[in-house]
Amino acid sequence: MLEIGSLIDNKYKILNKIGQGGMSVVYLAMNERANKQWAIKEIRKDAAAASEITMASIKTETEMLKNLSHPNLPSIVDIIDHEDSILIVMDYVEGNTLSKAVNEYGPQPQEYVIEWAKQLCDVLGYLHSQNPPIIYRDLKPGNIMLKPDGTIVLIDFGTARQYKQENLEDTTCLGTRGYAAPEQFGGHGQTDARTDIYCLGTTIYHLVTGKNPSEPPYEIRNIRYWNESLSKGLEQIVAKCTQLDPEKRYQSCNEVLYALEHYNELDETYRHKEKVKLGIFMTTAFLSLAAAIGSFSCYSYGKHVQQVNHDKLLEDASRGATAADSKEALIDSIAVYPSQVD
Repeated sequence: MLEIGSLIDNKYKILNKIGQGGMSVVYLAMNERANKQWAIKEIRKDAAAASEITMASIKTETEMLKNLSHPNLPSIVDIIDHEDSILIVMDYVEGNTLSKAVNEYGPQPQEYVIEWAKQLCDVLGYLHSQNPPIIYRDLKPGNIMLKPDGTIVLIDFGTARQYKQENLEDTTCLGTRGYAAPEQFGGHGQTDARTDIYCLGTTIYHLVTGKNPSEPPYEIRNIRYWNESLSKGLEQIVAKCTQLDPEKRYQSCNEVLYALEHYNELDETYRHKEKVKLGIFMTTAFLSLAAAIGSFSCYSYGKHVQQVNHDKLLEDASRGATAADSKEALIDSIAVYPSQVD
């Protein structure tokens, strides 16, 4: 443990402890020369050894992350080998974790969770687009900081790894039980982008239901089992993300992002409204067609009657007993059907 008030590497003064995980502690530090605050993550070497993570791999992965630049990622500026620990100096992110939000206030509003999930899709997609791809592997509310402006930041890359095409499966089993995909525990192939998609699904599940999947009975129910007012579309998205078979999940974060942007179109309520709209349109179209057919029929029948009367009057004119009678019938026929006058 670092001592509060101590000076690290002759430039970082430890102010206080701001977080603690399974094998690491995070401190707030001040670079007094630059008058800037930083977060320093201390990873103890003995704790890392107990979790099958080598310090060499931690250094390698951290150096890898130093080259990344994304608004939803903290910048890593320094790595210090300090006595019995490795110290990772990174941006200090103001705010609280989403786990604190759900623990204190319960299930989070669906609309907020969807917006956070979109940001997570963006940053995970960025990691997966690296060459080779970077797999985060430990997505959960406790590793997501919510800043005052509503944006989120991933803060813990202790289990991140590069995807290696030649590997059949991961060499270590890492991840948080309940959030982690089956392949993270060995015997199910190598972790890849779809692993992070599974963790994204369990994270969404926790945030909208308030049910922690890392607590017994370690199961993921449909989100509407807990709250029927939640979107059926979002329920389908979470269910597809958390399929045990990676082939049945979304295959990329872009696919998840598209689904989240159109989740209401998957909703049965939305479909019902669209069916009602279609029904109204079809009924209106049918009535309009019926009216048109009726009008045409009336017009045709009127023309027919007009023609019959005209022909009868012409016949009467030709058979008139006197010239006057014939003239009168002819005049009547012209009045009935003027267009027939030759």
